[in-house]
Amino acid sequence: MIHLTSISKQHGTQVLFQDASLQILPGSRTGLVGPNGAGKTTIFRLIVGEEEADRGEISCAKRTVIGYFSQDVGEMAGRSVLAEVMSAAGEIVAMGEQMRVMEAQMAEPMCDAEMADLLARYGDIVEVFEHRGGYDLDARAKAVLSGLGFAPDDFARPVEHFSGGWKMRIALARILTINPDVLLLDEPTNHLDLESIVWLEEWLASDFKGALLMTCHDRDFMNRIVTRIIEVANRGITTYSGNYDFYLQEREIRRNQLLASYRRQQEMLAKEEEFIARFAARASHAAQVQSRVKKLEKIERIEVPPEQRSIRFEFPTPPRSGDDVLHLHELGKVWRLPDGGEKPVFSGLTGTIRRQQKIAVVGVNGAGKSTLLKIISGITEPTSGHLSLGAGVAGGYFSQHAMDGLHPRQTVFEAIQEAAPLENIGVLRNLCAAFLFRGDDIDKRVGQLSGGEKSRVALARLLIQPLNLLVLDEPTNHLDIQSREVLLEALQKYDGTVILVSHDRHFLRHLINRVFEIDHGAMRIYDGHYDDYLRTSRQTDATH
Repeated sequence: MIHLTSISKQHGTQVLFQDASLQILPGSRTGLVGPNGAGKTTIFRLIVGEEEADRGEISCAKRTVIGYFSQDVGEMAGRSVLAEVMSAAGEIVAMGEQMRVMEAQMAEPMCDAEMADLLARYGDIVEVFEHRGGYDLDARAKAVLSGLGFAPDDFARPVEHFSGGWKMRIALARILTINPDVLLLDEPTNHLDLESIVWLEEWLASDFKGALLMTCHDRDFMNRIVTRIIEVANRGITTYSGNYDFYLQEREIRRNQLLASYRRQQEMLAKEEEFIARFAARASHAAQVQSRVKKLEKIERIEVPPEQRSIRFEFPTPPRSGDDVLHLHELGKVWRLPDGGEKPVFSGLTGTIRRQQKIAVVGVNGAGKSTLLKIISGITEPTSGHLSLGAGVAGGYFSQHAMDGLHPRQTVFEAIQEAAPLENIGVLRNLCAAFLFRGDDIDKRVGQLSGGEKSRVALARLLIQPLNLLVLDEPTNHLDIQSREVLLEALQKYDGTVILVSHDRHFLRHLINRVFEIDHGAMRIYDGHYDDYLRTSRQTDATH
């Protein structure tokens, strides 16, 4: 379907690919992985023609429709949500108009040859129209929007009334609705809540029949969707059959095999070079020496690519809090609306949070998860009930708005050092690297960073402080899989208490030992791990 053959591409002095090849075959489900800056987004841009290869060939089957979702959604204004989504299918809509015109022409008298030609052209358009899902276009657009979290009342609202995160969902809906032959998704789960991620998983697995190539930082999502991994690293492209977990295991096996071959070759080369050095001056061994010199010149030397440095981050030892960290008593919250009305969020939330518990707050979009975290952190006041802190609790709060407190003229390193002025430079640099700031990146000014980069700086500033209660609202957003693993391992070892909202199921599964579920304004508490909660909640749903 799409073939990239012997591609070479360079950005400035950085060589991304050298004589690299990959294929996207009909119906294939492929994950694209590799370190930041290796060239994953460049692969997408080459396929859609936004960039050209320096050398090599890119071929695509005729009539192949490619849908590309990137993190750059562009401007959105002047349309309703539904009209914006339908606008991507302009070609399909135009085909429908053509079909109607042709159907009207068929009712008019004409000679047999003209009718045959008209029927042939009509048949070609109908075939493409059906293949692209033209007959259920409107229904599909509404179904996709609903799956991504939009209510029916939202369909007619102007797109400019929505935040950046919701505009990302509109852009994603636009791509899914056209039902392309090849779907290119660059981080599709960013800005999606758990319900929307699960819906997208099911849609890709059951409704979408085309080929898929995607990057994604959600490990569970990758494992459930892809059956092949393409790794972009070290100026090359390597293909692995299997999901993400299989790729990690297979990559380790291949690297160990390569290291073994490298060591054997180095031993052989050392022996040959020793023979040459010992007998180079002896005329009696001249022929043997020359023979071995030529042999060494012909040998293809095995190269071992540099191993990604394993980063570890450990929290500073926090002061010990009391055994009871928080008491929630009949907490309720009602938001006052600009028009004078009220929006009830939840009521009667009661529970006790104890030291060293790792608690996930879960619930559908709009249930009040972030609102509860803001009340716990003192960012907003409850409308009813009260909250009491235990003895010696020193808490910190992270949300996607935490970056608003950053100083734009500071460098990344200065911003993080300011939060822990007594910490040594090695620890601070390691923390920077754990959150994707490596090399010269630590000298960038905060004011020049993207929203995602600022979010990572704010998270690093919080985690370097000696706190015994962490309240984290979507801490894994804007982190790649490796950085999520670094954060997960650090939180597993953390000696304090954690309350968090996250849509990363792998993260929750390996960290959480208690769940607070907000459902229809009330709270249910589940003791146990995240998988225990899922099993129990499914059983509860089945009995109702």
